Amino acid sequence: MKEEYMDLALELAKKGIGKVNPNPLVGAVIVKDNEIIGTGYHEQYGGKHAEVNAIKNATKAVEGSTIYVTLEPCSHYGKTPPCVNLIIEKKIKKVVIGMLDPNPLVSGKSIKKLKENNIEVVVGVKEKECKKLNEVFIKYITSNLPFVVLKSAISLDGKIATTSGESKWITSKEARRDGHLLRNKLSAIMVGINTIIKDNPELTCRIENGRNPIRIIVDSTLKISLDSKVIKNNDNLTIIATTRYANKSKKEKLLNANIRVIEVNDKDKKVDLKELMRFLGNLKIDSVLIEGGGTLNFSALEEDIVDKVRFYIAPRILGGETSKSSIGGKGFYRLSDTVKLKDLTYEKLSEEIVIDGYVNKLK
Repeated sequence: MKEEYMDLALELAKKGIGKVNPNPLVGAVIVKDNEIIGTGYHEQYGGKHAEVNAIKNATKAVEGSTIYVTLEPCSHYGKTPPCVNLIIEKKIKKVVIGMLDPNPLVSGKSIKKLKENNIEVVVGVKEKECKKLNEVFIKYITSNLPFVVLKSAISLDGKIATTSGESKWITSKEARRDGHLLRNKLSAIMVGINTIIKDNPELTCRIENGRNPIRIIVDSTLKISLDSKVIKNNDNLTIIATTRYANKSKKEKLLNANIRVIEVNDKDKKVDLKELMRFLGNLKIDSVLIEGGGTLNFSALEEDIVDKVRFYIAPRILGGETSKSSIGGKGFYRLSDTVKLKDLTYEKLSEEIVIDGYVNKLK
């Protein structure tokens, strides 16, 4: 067994980024007589699965071959027939699987069926990498809640603007492009109303062949201007989350502008973010990128909806007691209440240091 075949399957799976949500990213490689004879990946939501594409692309008969696949082949009828049936039908002799299907209702069923048909099965090759690739899918399929990433671009001293409010641009164009890659990867982008009022952003994905995310605006009283770019340019779905304190006449105007306005319960007259995540999960929105200011960022952390953070740290020092920080709000009073991160990774990107970390849910 060669791990490089699973490495190739992982690279193939990444080609589906931004195209398959809320389905998983999956790649497959077929090997026969130590030769790769077929490759494939899940290319788009509702399209053929990786195993089907690999078999279709095979240059030789796949009978007696080994297939490497990053995720346990499906065993149920969805938008496509079960891949496990095709593997059996084509008389593939061995299946090497990166990770089990995380859905507890189906996990392991394909393996059982393959073994019942005398097909050798190996599980757990590059499992850590396969799970990392599909961290969004794992969270969503097991909880029906979006995987939430909080992203911020900051100075070395943690500021997002100068004392005059100037913020464009703290980070380099390479870092900003990387942020747009995140917008393409995740299904939705969420900001607070203060960001809309101050910056009037478009919240689009500006990379070649990129996918514009669903836009989510947290606006507890509907202060948003009808002339905002997110209202006037609504080619992609825009959702405004508000509360019972919303301006009723503004709500009607927004609905007439084809903006989806949802009213959720409030916490201290602000949108209950946990309830909002449940609502978004029911809309099949599997992931959310928070690009808010300090107020929304703190609320998201305080309400424990964040799974992962990504900070771009620029080699600048802004200073100033009144300059805005990436995490604002009222802050935490005790160290024991603060948000702790785990599994941190670091990388250099142009001038910036980029830090990724996962929120430790066990305080």
